Amino acid sequence: MKAGSGALGNLTRRGVLAGLVAGAALPAWAEAPATSPRPKARAAAQPDAGAGALVEAAKLTGTIGYITADLATGRVLESMGAEVEMPPASVTKAVTTLFALERLGPEHRFVTRVMRLGEVKDGRLTGDLILAGGGDPELDTDKLGDLVTALAATGLREVTGRVIIYTGALPDREAIAPDQPDYVGYNPAVSGMMLNFNRVNFVWKQAGDGYQMTMNAEGERFVPPVSMATIEAVDRELPLFAYRAGDGVDHWSVARGALGKEGGRWLPVRHPGDYAGQVFRWHAAAQGIKLGAQEVSRSLPAGAVEIVRHESAPLPDILRKMLKFSTNLTAEVVGLTASGAGSQAGSAAVMTNWARRRFKISATFGDHSGLGPVTRISPAEMMAVMVAARHDPKGAGLHDLMREMGLPDTKGKAQEKAGVRVHAKSGTMNFVSNLAGYVTAPDGRELAFAVFAADLPRREAVPVAQRENPEGDTAWVKRARRLQAQMLNRWAKVYL
Repeated sequence: MKAGSGALGNLTRRGVLAGLVAGAALPAWAEAPATSPRPKARAAAQPDAGAGALVEAAKLTGTIGYITADLATGRVLESMGAEVEMPPASVTKAVTTLFALERLGPEHRFVTRVMRLGEVKDGRLTGDLILAGGGDPELDTDKLGDLVTALAATGLREVTGRVIIYTGALPDREAIAPDQPDYVGYNPAVSGMMLNFNRVNFVWKQAGDGYQMTMNAEGERFVPPVSMATIEAVDRELPLFAYRAGDGVDHWSVARGALGKEGGRWLPVRHPGDYAGQVFRWHAAAQGIKLGAQEVSRSLPAGAVEIVRHESAPLPDILRKMLKFSTNLTAEVVGLTASGAGSQAGSAAVMTNWARRRFKISATFGDHSGLGPVTRISPAEMMAVMVAARHDPKGAGLHDLMREMGLPDTKGKAQEKAGVRVHAKSGTMNFVSNLAGYVTAPDGRELAFAVFAADLPRREAVPVAQRENPEGDTAWVKRARRLQAQMLNRWAKVYL
């Protein structure tokens, strides 16, 4: 998911908060065998006048690299600048998908449990109740409500001890990437206990000379109010949002002049255990269950007994949504779970070593989502991943998990009824726009491809506070995406 996703709004002073950002995910496009060789560059053609003209007409600053190959043979058909390593952004999630499928298996599910320490008699638990997170990246307010409904169905009505929120299934991290604005919803905290992609819904409406402002954990069926995240409107131009951490509380302020009449926006949660615990308690109260004081813990008490559980969808379903909506938190969670490492850096190192062995590449991964500044891979290496994954029965599912669309026209518009189909993953950050995947003809012939564009000096010049939507980025990305569509259109006509 890009730093600057349009789904989060245009960062003008009046327009930043102009619309409600609904839903639990944010939009974007979208195993290799140990024995399949990396495609050899010996057959690569130099870009002809057609490809060169497309690149020149794009008028993109920075570096452009592209490559395409016949999927059946691995023979490179066309390439330029394909050996230059660049930040892949969310195309990283394609590698994370393969890593997670191999390490965890397609049957893997994340489990959230309610447990007890002590005995229940006549609906009264003499002891502690535990909400034990299992790293489910898709747990939301409605699913948590259903879990509490199942708990109430057991007859439980009172807990004499504490409510313990267990977060230790995964390492805690305050944010995915350090070089993003602190208010963007696509860069939340990581924890073993997560809710609503670790985002809280800020809603406001003009009331007289001021504003009525609330924080909630909105779902489709339930809208619990939230007090562990607070916000106030202040008179200032910039920053639009400012964050201050508290003891289990996220304190926010917003520039009053940016609010307009009404609207809403998802903000990241930095205290996910406290957030999930508060919503859990709201559901419990609605079910008539009386609870004691809340405590967040990274240790699961010994001897805890499961009462009820919620199981996530199977891993492939989670990965399909991750690739479609490019959810950074999902990528980090499945990567951390697959590696078993105790830190994001350690987990990324495990995936780096795995990918180098698996695909015979030299890429470096700094995380599992591509949001951070470290990850580098070349278009040729990314295409090698695509070719290998398609030929390996273990990794062939990547093709089907990727978002499908009809071959785009030369302006970039998908032709949904087109016989030629594209399965791909996109990656977009400030002055970075990439696409990698497959082009399939009606008769089954296929190409693998990668098209990368990056202007790193321009990206690095953008101050962190302005990285949601810096000046010039929208136009640059639009040209890059049009070039990608033109390349796909050209390759389909010339080689399929």
